[in-house]
Amino acid sequence: MWSGRRGLLRPSGCGVEELRCRRREREAALRKARREQQLVSKRLLRDEATEEAEGGCVVVILGEAEIQEFLRLAQRGIEEKERERALVSLRRGLQHPETQQTFIRLEGSIRTLVGLLTSNQALLQLEAARCLHELSHSEQSAVAEACLPATSYLLTYLSGHSSDFIELCLYTLGNLIVESEAVRRQLLPQGIVPALAACIQSPHLTVLEALGYALSQLLQAKEAPEKIIPSVLGSTLPQHILQLLQPGPKLNLGVAVEFAWCLHYIICSQVNNALLITQGALTTLGLLLLDLAAAVQRTEDAGLELLVCPVVRCLSNLLTEAAAETVGGPVHLQDERVVAALFIHLQFFLQKQPSLLPEGLWLLNNLTANSPSFCTSLISLDLIEPLLHLLSVSNVVSVLVLTVLCNVAEKGPAYCQHLWPGLLLPTLLDTLALSDTEVVGQSLELLQLLFLYQPGVGFWP
Repeated sequence: MWSGRRGLLRPSGCGVEELRCRRREREAALRKARREQQLVSKRLLRDEATEEAEGGCVVVILGEAEIQEFLRLAQRGIEEKERERALVSLRRGLQHPETQQTFIRLEGSIRTLVGLLTSNQALLQLEAARCLHELSHSEQSAVAEACLPATSYLLTYLSGHSSDFIELCLYTLGNLIVESEAVRRQLLPQGIVPALAACIQSPHLTVLEALGYALSQLLQAKEAPEKIIPSVLGSTLPQHILQLLQPGPKLNLGVAVEFAWCLHYIICSQVNNALLITQGALTTLGLLLLDLAAAVQRTEDAGLELLVCPVVRCLSNLLTEAAAETVGGPVHLQDERVVAALFIHLQFFLQKQPSLLPEGLWLLNNLTANSPSFCTSLISLDLIEPLLHLLSVSNVVSVLVLTVLCNVAEKGPAYCQHLWPGLLLPTLLDTLALSDTEVVGQSLELLQLLFLYQPGVGFWP
C-alpha cells in the first residue's frame, strides 16, 4: 500500500522488494480475514415477565398427542382464553429441540400454525408468531425450512401498526435467514429488501434494532454479493443506514451497532463501494469516529467498543478503494482530528479491549499508506513515541505498528529526519532480537528506509 518508490531500493540478498511483497501478502490476508469474519447468530426474543407469570422456565417435552391436542384447542377451543392458553403451552414446549422435531414431522402442524398467524384475533396471532419464533431459533435447518409457508405473512406484517409484533417478525425472519438458503431464496422474490427499506423508516428503536439484525444476517449469506447486496444498494437502505449512523443526540447505540455491521458487510462485498463513498459514507463514519472518541473520554460505558469496532473496519476498507481518492475522502476526514481520535480509541482498546488494537492500527495503516498529510499529523501530534510503546503488546500489534512507521518513512527524507530522535533506533534494534520473523522482517524494512533517506546517520553519535 505504498506509493511507487520501488526503483529506489535495490539492496542485494533479501531485498526490500521481497519484504514489500511479503507485506502486501500479509495485508491481503488480513483484509480477507476481516471480510470473512462473520457474526452469524440467532436472537431469542422472550418476555421475561410473561415467562415468570406463566410459571417459571421449566420446559416440558411434548409428544405427538399433546401437540395435536394443543393445536386442536387453539383452532377450535370454545373460549378465546382457552385457545390462547393452548398456544402458550405449545410455545413453551417448542423451546425444546425434541418437541420442535416432533412438531415439524406432524402433518398439517405448520399449516395450522400459519392459519392461526393469519387469524383476526390479535392475541392468537401474537402467540402463533411466538411459536414460529421458537421454531426459528432451532439449530436444525429442517426446522427453519418447515417454516417456509409463514415467510410471506411475516413480511406482510412488517407494514403493520404494532411495533412489538413487527419486532417479533423481524427477529423471526433474521433467525430463519441464518439457517437456510431455501428460506433466503424464497424471501428475495417475496420482496424482503423493499419490505426492509420501508420498515427502516419506523420511529421505534426496538423495530430498528431488530431490522438491523435481520438485514445483517441477510447480508452475510454466501450468495449475498451476487444476489442480495446489489438489490440493497439499489434501494434506499444505504442512505437510511448512514442517517442512523449520524453522530448526535439521536444516535442510539444498539441501533447504530446493528447497522454499522450491516454497512461493514456491504463494504466487504466490494459490490459498489464507490456508491457508498459518493453518498457520504466516509464523512459520516469519520464524524462518528470523532464523536465516539469524545464519548470514550466522558464515560466508562463498556458497550462503546461494540460500535467502534465496525466503524473502524468500515473506514479501513473504504480507504482502500480508489474512489476514496477521487472524491477527496481522506481530505474530508480532517487529518489531525481523525488521527487524534484514533489514538484515543487505541488507548481505550489497550485498557479495555486489547484484542481490538489491531483494528485501530489497521485503520492507521490505511490512513498513512498514501497520505503524507496523515503522516505529518502523526509527527506533529507527537504520536510516534506512543506508537512505539505498543510494540510490547503482541507480535501482531508490533507488525502493524512497524508497518505504519514504514508508511511514514517512505514519504521521504524530511519524515525520516523526524523519526530518528528518541526511542526509535534502540527500539528497532531490540525487535531484531525477537524470534518472530514477521516482526524482524518489518523492522529490517523500516531500517533500510531510514538509512536510505538518512545515509549519514550511524548507530553512534
